[in-house]
Amino acid sequence: MRDRINAALKAAQDDGDKRRCATLRLMQTAVKDREAAARETGKDGVNEAEVIEILQKMISQREISAVEFESGGQLDLAEQERTEQDIIREFLPEQLSEDEMRTICQEMVKDIDAHGLRDIGRCMSELKTRYPGKMDFMQASSVVKDMLRADSASRTENGSDGKGST
Repeated sequence: MRDRINAALKAAQDDGDKRRCATLRLMQTAVKDREAAARETGKDGVNEAEVIEILQKMISQREISAVEFESGGQLDLAEQERTEQDIIREFLPEQLSEDEMRTICQEMVKDIDAHGLRDIGRCMSELKTRYPGKMDFMQASSVVKDMLRADSASRTENGSDGKGST
């Protein structure tokens, strides 16, 4: 991904696209800063999943800024933030649709044999491992929680709480 960012920066410089250059430089700097921090703690740098996480955080920050600018009547600055979001999104994996995410969450609950809210952490950990950067994990967490809550409620109604009898 770093190579893609570098190549895009070079192309933007050749095209004279100042906004794109500035955004790509910010992306490079964010990754380099995280790598430097990782090295200080004895790690070798950052992996692709961490780069994706950095970029997702940058998008979130710009969304918050855009909303604040819009509420303050600074529509030109809000549009600039949204343009930067679009540039950053180009480097993220394609996001799964909501239906795909729901199907994957259902499969995950079955795969790890999750039966209650206590299993949310296991489900989310496995989703993050299998689908890094490909879904909104806040939304996925909500979906998994609803599924597990419904499963827990149906088990209680059926007299089976998953604990077995002694």
